[in-house]
Amino acid sequence: MPAIRHVASGGASLAAEVIGEGQPVAFLHSNAGDRREWHGPMGRLGAAHRVVAYDRRGFGATRADREDHSAVADLLAVLDAVTDGAPAVLVGCSMGGRIALDAALRHPARVRGLVLIAPSVEGAPAPDYPPEIAELVAWAGEAEAAGDPGRAAAAKARLWLDGPLAPEGRVGGTARRLFLDMIGTALRLAPVGANLDRAPAYGRLGEVAVPTLVIQGDLAFPHIVTRSRHVAATVPGGSWHGMEGVAHLPALERPDKVADLIGNILARCSG
Repeated sequence: MPAIRHVASGGASLAAEVIGEGQPVAFLHSNAGDRREWHGPMGRLGAAHRVVAYDRRGFGATRADREDHSAVADLLAVLDAVTDGAPAVLVGCSMGGRIALDAALRHPARVRGLVLIAPSVEGAPAPDYPPEIAELVAWAGEAEAAGDPGRAAAAKARLWLDGPLAPEGRVGGTARRLFLDMIGTALRLAPVGANLDRAPAYGRLGEVAVPTLVIQGDLAFPHIVTRSRHVAATVPGGSWHGMEGVAHLPALERPDKVADLIGNILARCSG
């Protein structure tokens, strides 16, 4: 991958990687990863597009003062620094999906399309866990509260990489090693302050005016699957792609398939 570039935004120096030229595509990672979550799809799409992935505050190689901030403003700072001003297709997983949605609602002229993978949405209903999943969530919370980064990282891998509906250790090899390194880095970094972008988007999904694809693994939390289906059904022109045998992070498990799906939206946006 290319060398890291640093983009200033408030008290942060955002670490970004950029590949290629052409239509801009920005990748926004989950709270369980960092920019490296996207290396697989980026390598494919960078041959024909200008693709950028960056570490948000509190993740990866980004360094930030502790200050309240706008995650959308950080995204726009990255786009301003690495594109020619053309509207971008935003690809976001989980919390990255929420930031992408927020940007599309607040700055529609800057967004040409959305690919939302298991997106979080501000204002969505709170999760109602079935007993067996509630027990897992409580166990993971205890692991994080214990203050042992290794134990906390293993618990997060159990929930977000393997998936609460699958056996522990379902995903191994390179994907698991990368996940543990990314989440371990995040757990060791100092707090960076709160994201001030709190305007509910759940009731405004009908205002999204760009082609939108929602991707969802079937081994993820049931409430996230339900939420993703709602987003796909509510956004005008939204479409849905379910992935069997995948949990919360399809870009780690099936990067080539994710790259193909993003490519389909890019083709729609350039037509």
